[in-house]
Amino acid sequence: MSLLKKVGMWIVVMALAVSGFSFGLNVSAASSNDVTRGEFITAVVKALELELRDGTSHPFTDVDEQLAPFVEAALANGLVKGATASEFKPGEKLTREHAFLITSRAVKTDKVYPTSLLDKFKDKNQFKTNELEELAKSVGLDIFRGFEDGTAKPQKVVTKGQVKKIIDRLLEVHSTQPELPEEEPNEQPSNDNVSLRILGTSDLHTNFVNHDYYQDKPTNEFGLAKTAVLIEEARAENPNNLLFDNGDLIQGTPLGAYKVSVDRLEKGELHPAMAALGALDFDASTLGNHEFNYGLDYLDMVLEEAPFPIVNANVYDAVTGKNRYTPYVILDKKVVDGKGKQHELKVGVIGIVAPGIMRWDRALLEGKVIAEDAADTVEKFIPEIEEAGADMIVVLSHSGMGDETHTKGEDDVVYQISQFEGVDAILTGHNHSVFPGDYGDLPNVDMEKGTVNGTPVVMPGKFGSHLGILDLVLEKDGDSWKVVDGTGSLREIDKDSDVVNQKVIDAVKEAHEGTIEYVRSPVGKTTAPITSYFALVKDDPSIQIVTNAQKWYVEEQVKGTDYENLPVLSAGAPFKAGGRNGANYYTEIPAGEIAIKNVADLYVYDNTVAALVLTGADVKEWLEMSAGQFNQIDPSSNEEQDLINAEFRTYNFDVLDGVTYQVDVTQPAKYDHKGETINENASRIVNLQYDGKPIDPKQKFIVVTNNYRASGNFPGVRNAIDTIEYAYENREAIMDYMIDQKTIDPSADNNWTFVQVEGDAKIFFETSGKAQNFAPEEGDIEYSAPTKDGFAKFSIKLK
Repeated sequence: MSLLKKVGMWIVVMALAVSGFSFGLNVSAASSNDVTRGEFITAVVKALELELRDGTSHPFTDVDEQLAPFVEAALANGLVKGATASEFKPGEKLTREHAFLITSRAVKTDKVYPTSLLDKFKDKNQFKTNELEELAKSVGLDIFRGFEDGTAKPQKVVTKGQVKKIIDRLLEVHSTQPELPEEEPNEQPSNDNVSLRILGTSDLHTNFVNHDYYQDKPTNEFGLAKTAVLIEEARAENPNNLLFDNGDLIQGTPLGAYKVSVDRLEKGELHPAMAALGALDFDASTLGNHEFNYGLDYLDMVLEEAPFPIVNANVYDAVTGKNRYTPYVILDKKVVDGKGKQHELKVGVIGIVAPGIMRWDRALLEGKVIAEDAADTVEKFIPEIEEAGADMIVVLSHSGMGDETHTKGEDDVVYQISQFEGVDAILTGHNHSVFPGDYGDLPNVDMEKGTVNGTPVVMPGKFGSHLGILDLVLEKDGDSWKVVDGTGSLREIDKDSDVVNQKVIDAVKEAHEGTIEYVRSPVGKTTAPITSYFALVKDDPSIQIVTNAQKWYVEEQVKGTDYENLPVLSAGAPFKAGGRNGANYYTEIPAGEIAIKNVADLYVYDNTVAALVLTGADVKEWLEMSAGQFNQIDPSSNEEQDLINAEFRTYNFDVLDGVTYQVDVTQPAKYDHKGETINENASRIVNLQYDGKPIDPKQKFIVVTNNYRASGNFPGVRNAIDTIEYAYENREAIMDYMIDQKTIDPSADNNWTFVQVEGDAKIFFETSGKAQNFAPEEGDIEYSAPTKDGFAKFSIKLK
């Protein structure tokens, strides 16, 4: 298309926008003169005539069907990144800085523009982006122009009239750029090369059969038996294949607990996890952090009978200083090249785990093992693996994606590992996310090719939801082989089909049937349904029952001790509250008899009870951290505002029972989702009282929680005067409490509320669409509309 024709088309587009046509976007700002992210992307994609597809491949939960193809095209062409891993925020107003970044990315050029080009702006200190080179490029291309007073005003909101000028300049520059040579397609350059396919699972958490033990019914939402259907299909496509698992195998559902406390694993017995993977001929696995939940002796029994190698390189014996487990293996893999000639590849496989195991399972591991930095460990072993004859190296990284900054001992380090010379492919997990898909906001990520810093990477979700596929091309290099190209991709299980792999079902049949019988055992009664659909926005019975049980247990335990006279508080969180685990991941227990499966539905983790001795000041900091669950609300805004901070994990939203308090969401959060201070003087927690009086910052309390929280770095928690750990599961405490109480009247004591937000602020949150049937009777929460993947939008009045 000619430049004149493109400009003509754009004038038509802008004329429609100015007259009120909002490109089909359902955003409140569409009728104003300000431009939103969704509007701008739609306009740029149309102006550049980028190819539109069906819009199903983007990772964002807040993009509607009409906008989806445009966002998908923008992602595919490298124009945008998400506001977060799962949010695009299409209705957010667009700043000048962001507009020029997007338009700059649209122009492909080999020319490098110095960041000194930005020095001409008086207000250059107002640039917030870490992509200053890209912004300088937009200046060098004459797309980004400042104002007559010498300022750039980068944070000023773009208007529709300004957008027309920006697009005009983009089209003029775009049409004059020489075409760059197209990249070679990802194919074998010659028939002498070998195509190797690596398949991977991660974070199965004992979800082997497609059965929901909490709801006690079959499901097509997850399960290795369903993933195995994809495995067989992917193997058939390329006989040169290997199959790996990335850990978190033996814990997560009642089946894991059943093999620990009911039909306990015995020495010489094959664990159901090993039986399931063995039935599919897995080639190797590594250890996840949850492998350590039951102690080292239990883990040793599991590993002794494993029918395939299980590797870990960064856990060491605390006494001898030697590797506690096999750090890596060299697999001899027979492969066939494009001419049908057989060869043998030597594939090095190394495994690592998040060092956080030393915090999360301190009582079981302290003094017995130490966990070194995961990234440093891989870098240390690379020369040794190469010296051992490996043609290539695959990292099984149960340590998450991470970011550009490497902090010693951090838990998520795949980004660093992907930069190491010698690492050819990475199977990762731990974050329960997906890649390709999430993490589009990181630099040097190629979502189309599935690479991070040029290294193929896959993260296949959780519970068997996806199969990760790493397709590598190797060419002969003297007497050895080297990887010359590679991609990472995912395949999602068919949630509409009942088809499963019978080999997996048969392998765990005995443990599966025993687990079902176990979870149906009654422990008490409830007079009303117990759900967690609204646990993030109001004091909730699903948390209250947990905190009551924990308090009941510890008050008995401290009798006769030095702490007998200290007041006991209790912390609980909504463990099943949707989020990254989907719209079906909520507690829903009907009125009537409560069975063990219902207790597991209330408390999904195999945590043990822990108690912390803290001051009143520490209690407040703990609650300030929890209050990061909420976005800051502007009472004067007329736009819709999302109450829930999607970056904040729901299991970190601790409610502390035994005190009363309010949360003022009009104030900024003091801590971010990682617990790092972002607003030193901020205070969202107000009217914090104990026994009807303002809490004394110096008074000591016992706060009951779990071993995971007690060993973490939560604000407040990290100042603990003492820690008391009990070798007793939180779930056991809940079961014993229910047996003691016999009948439970599930109601919350409303010890926390929101501070009233004045005005007519339009505040909403998302929860499962099923929540319509359980909306509170007060009328402060109302159903609005379905959103995506089973979620729905609800409005809420904070008063």
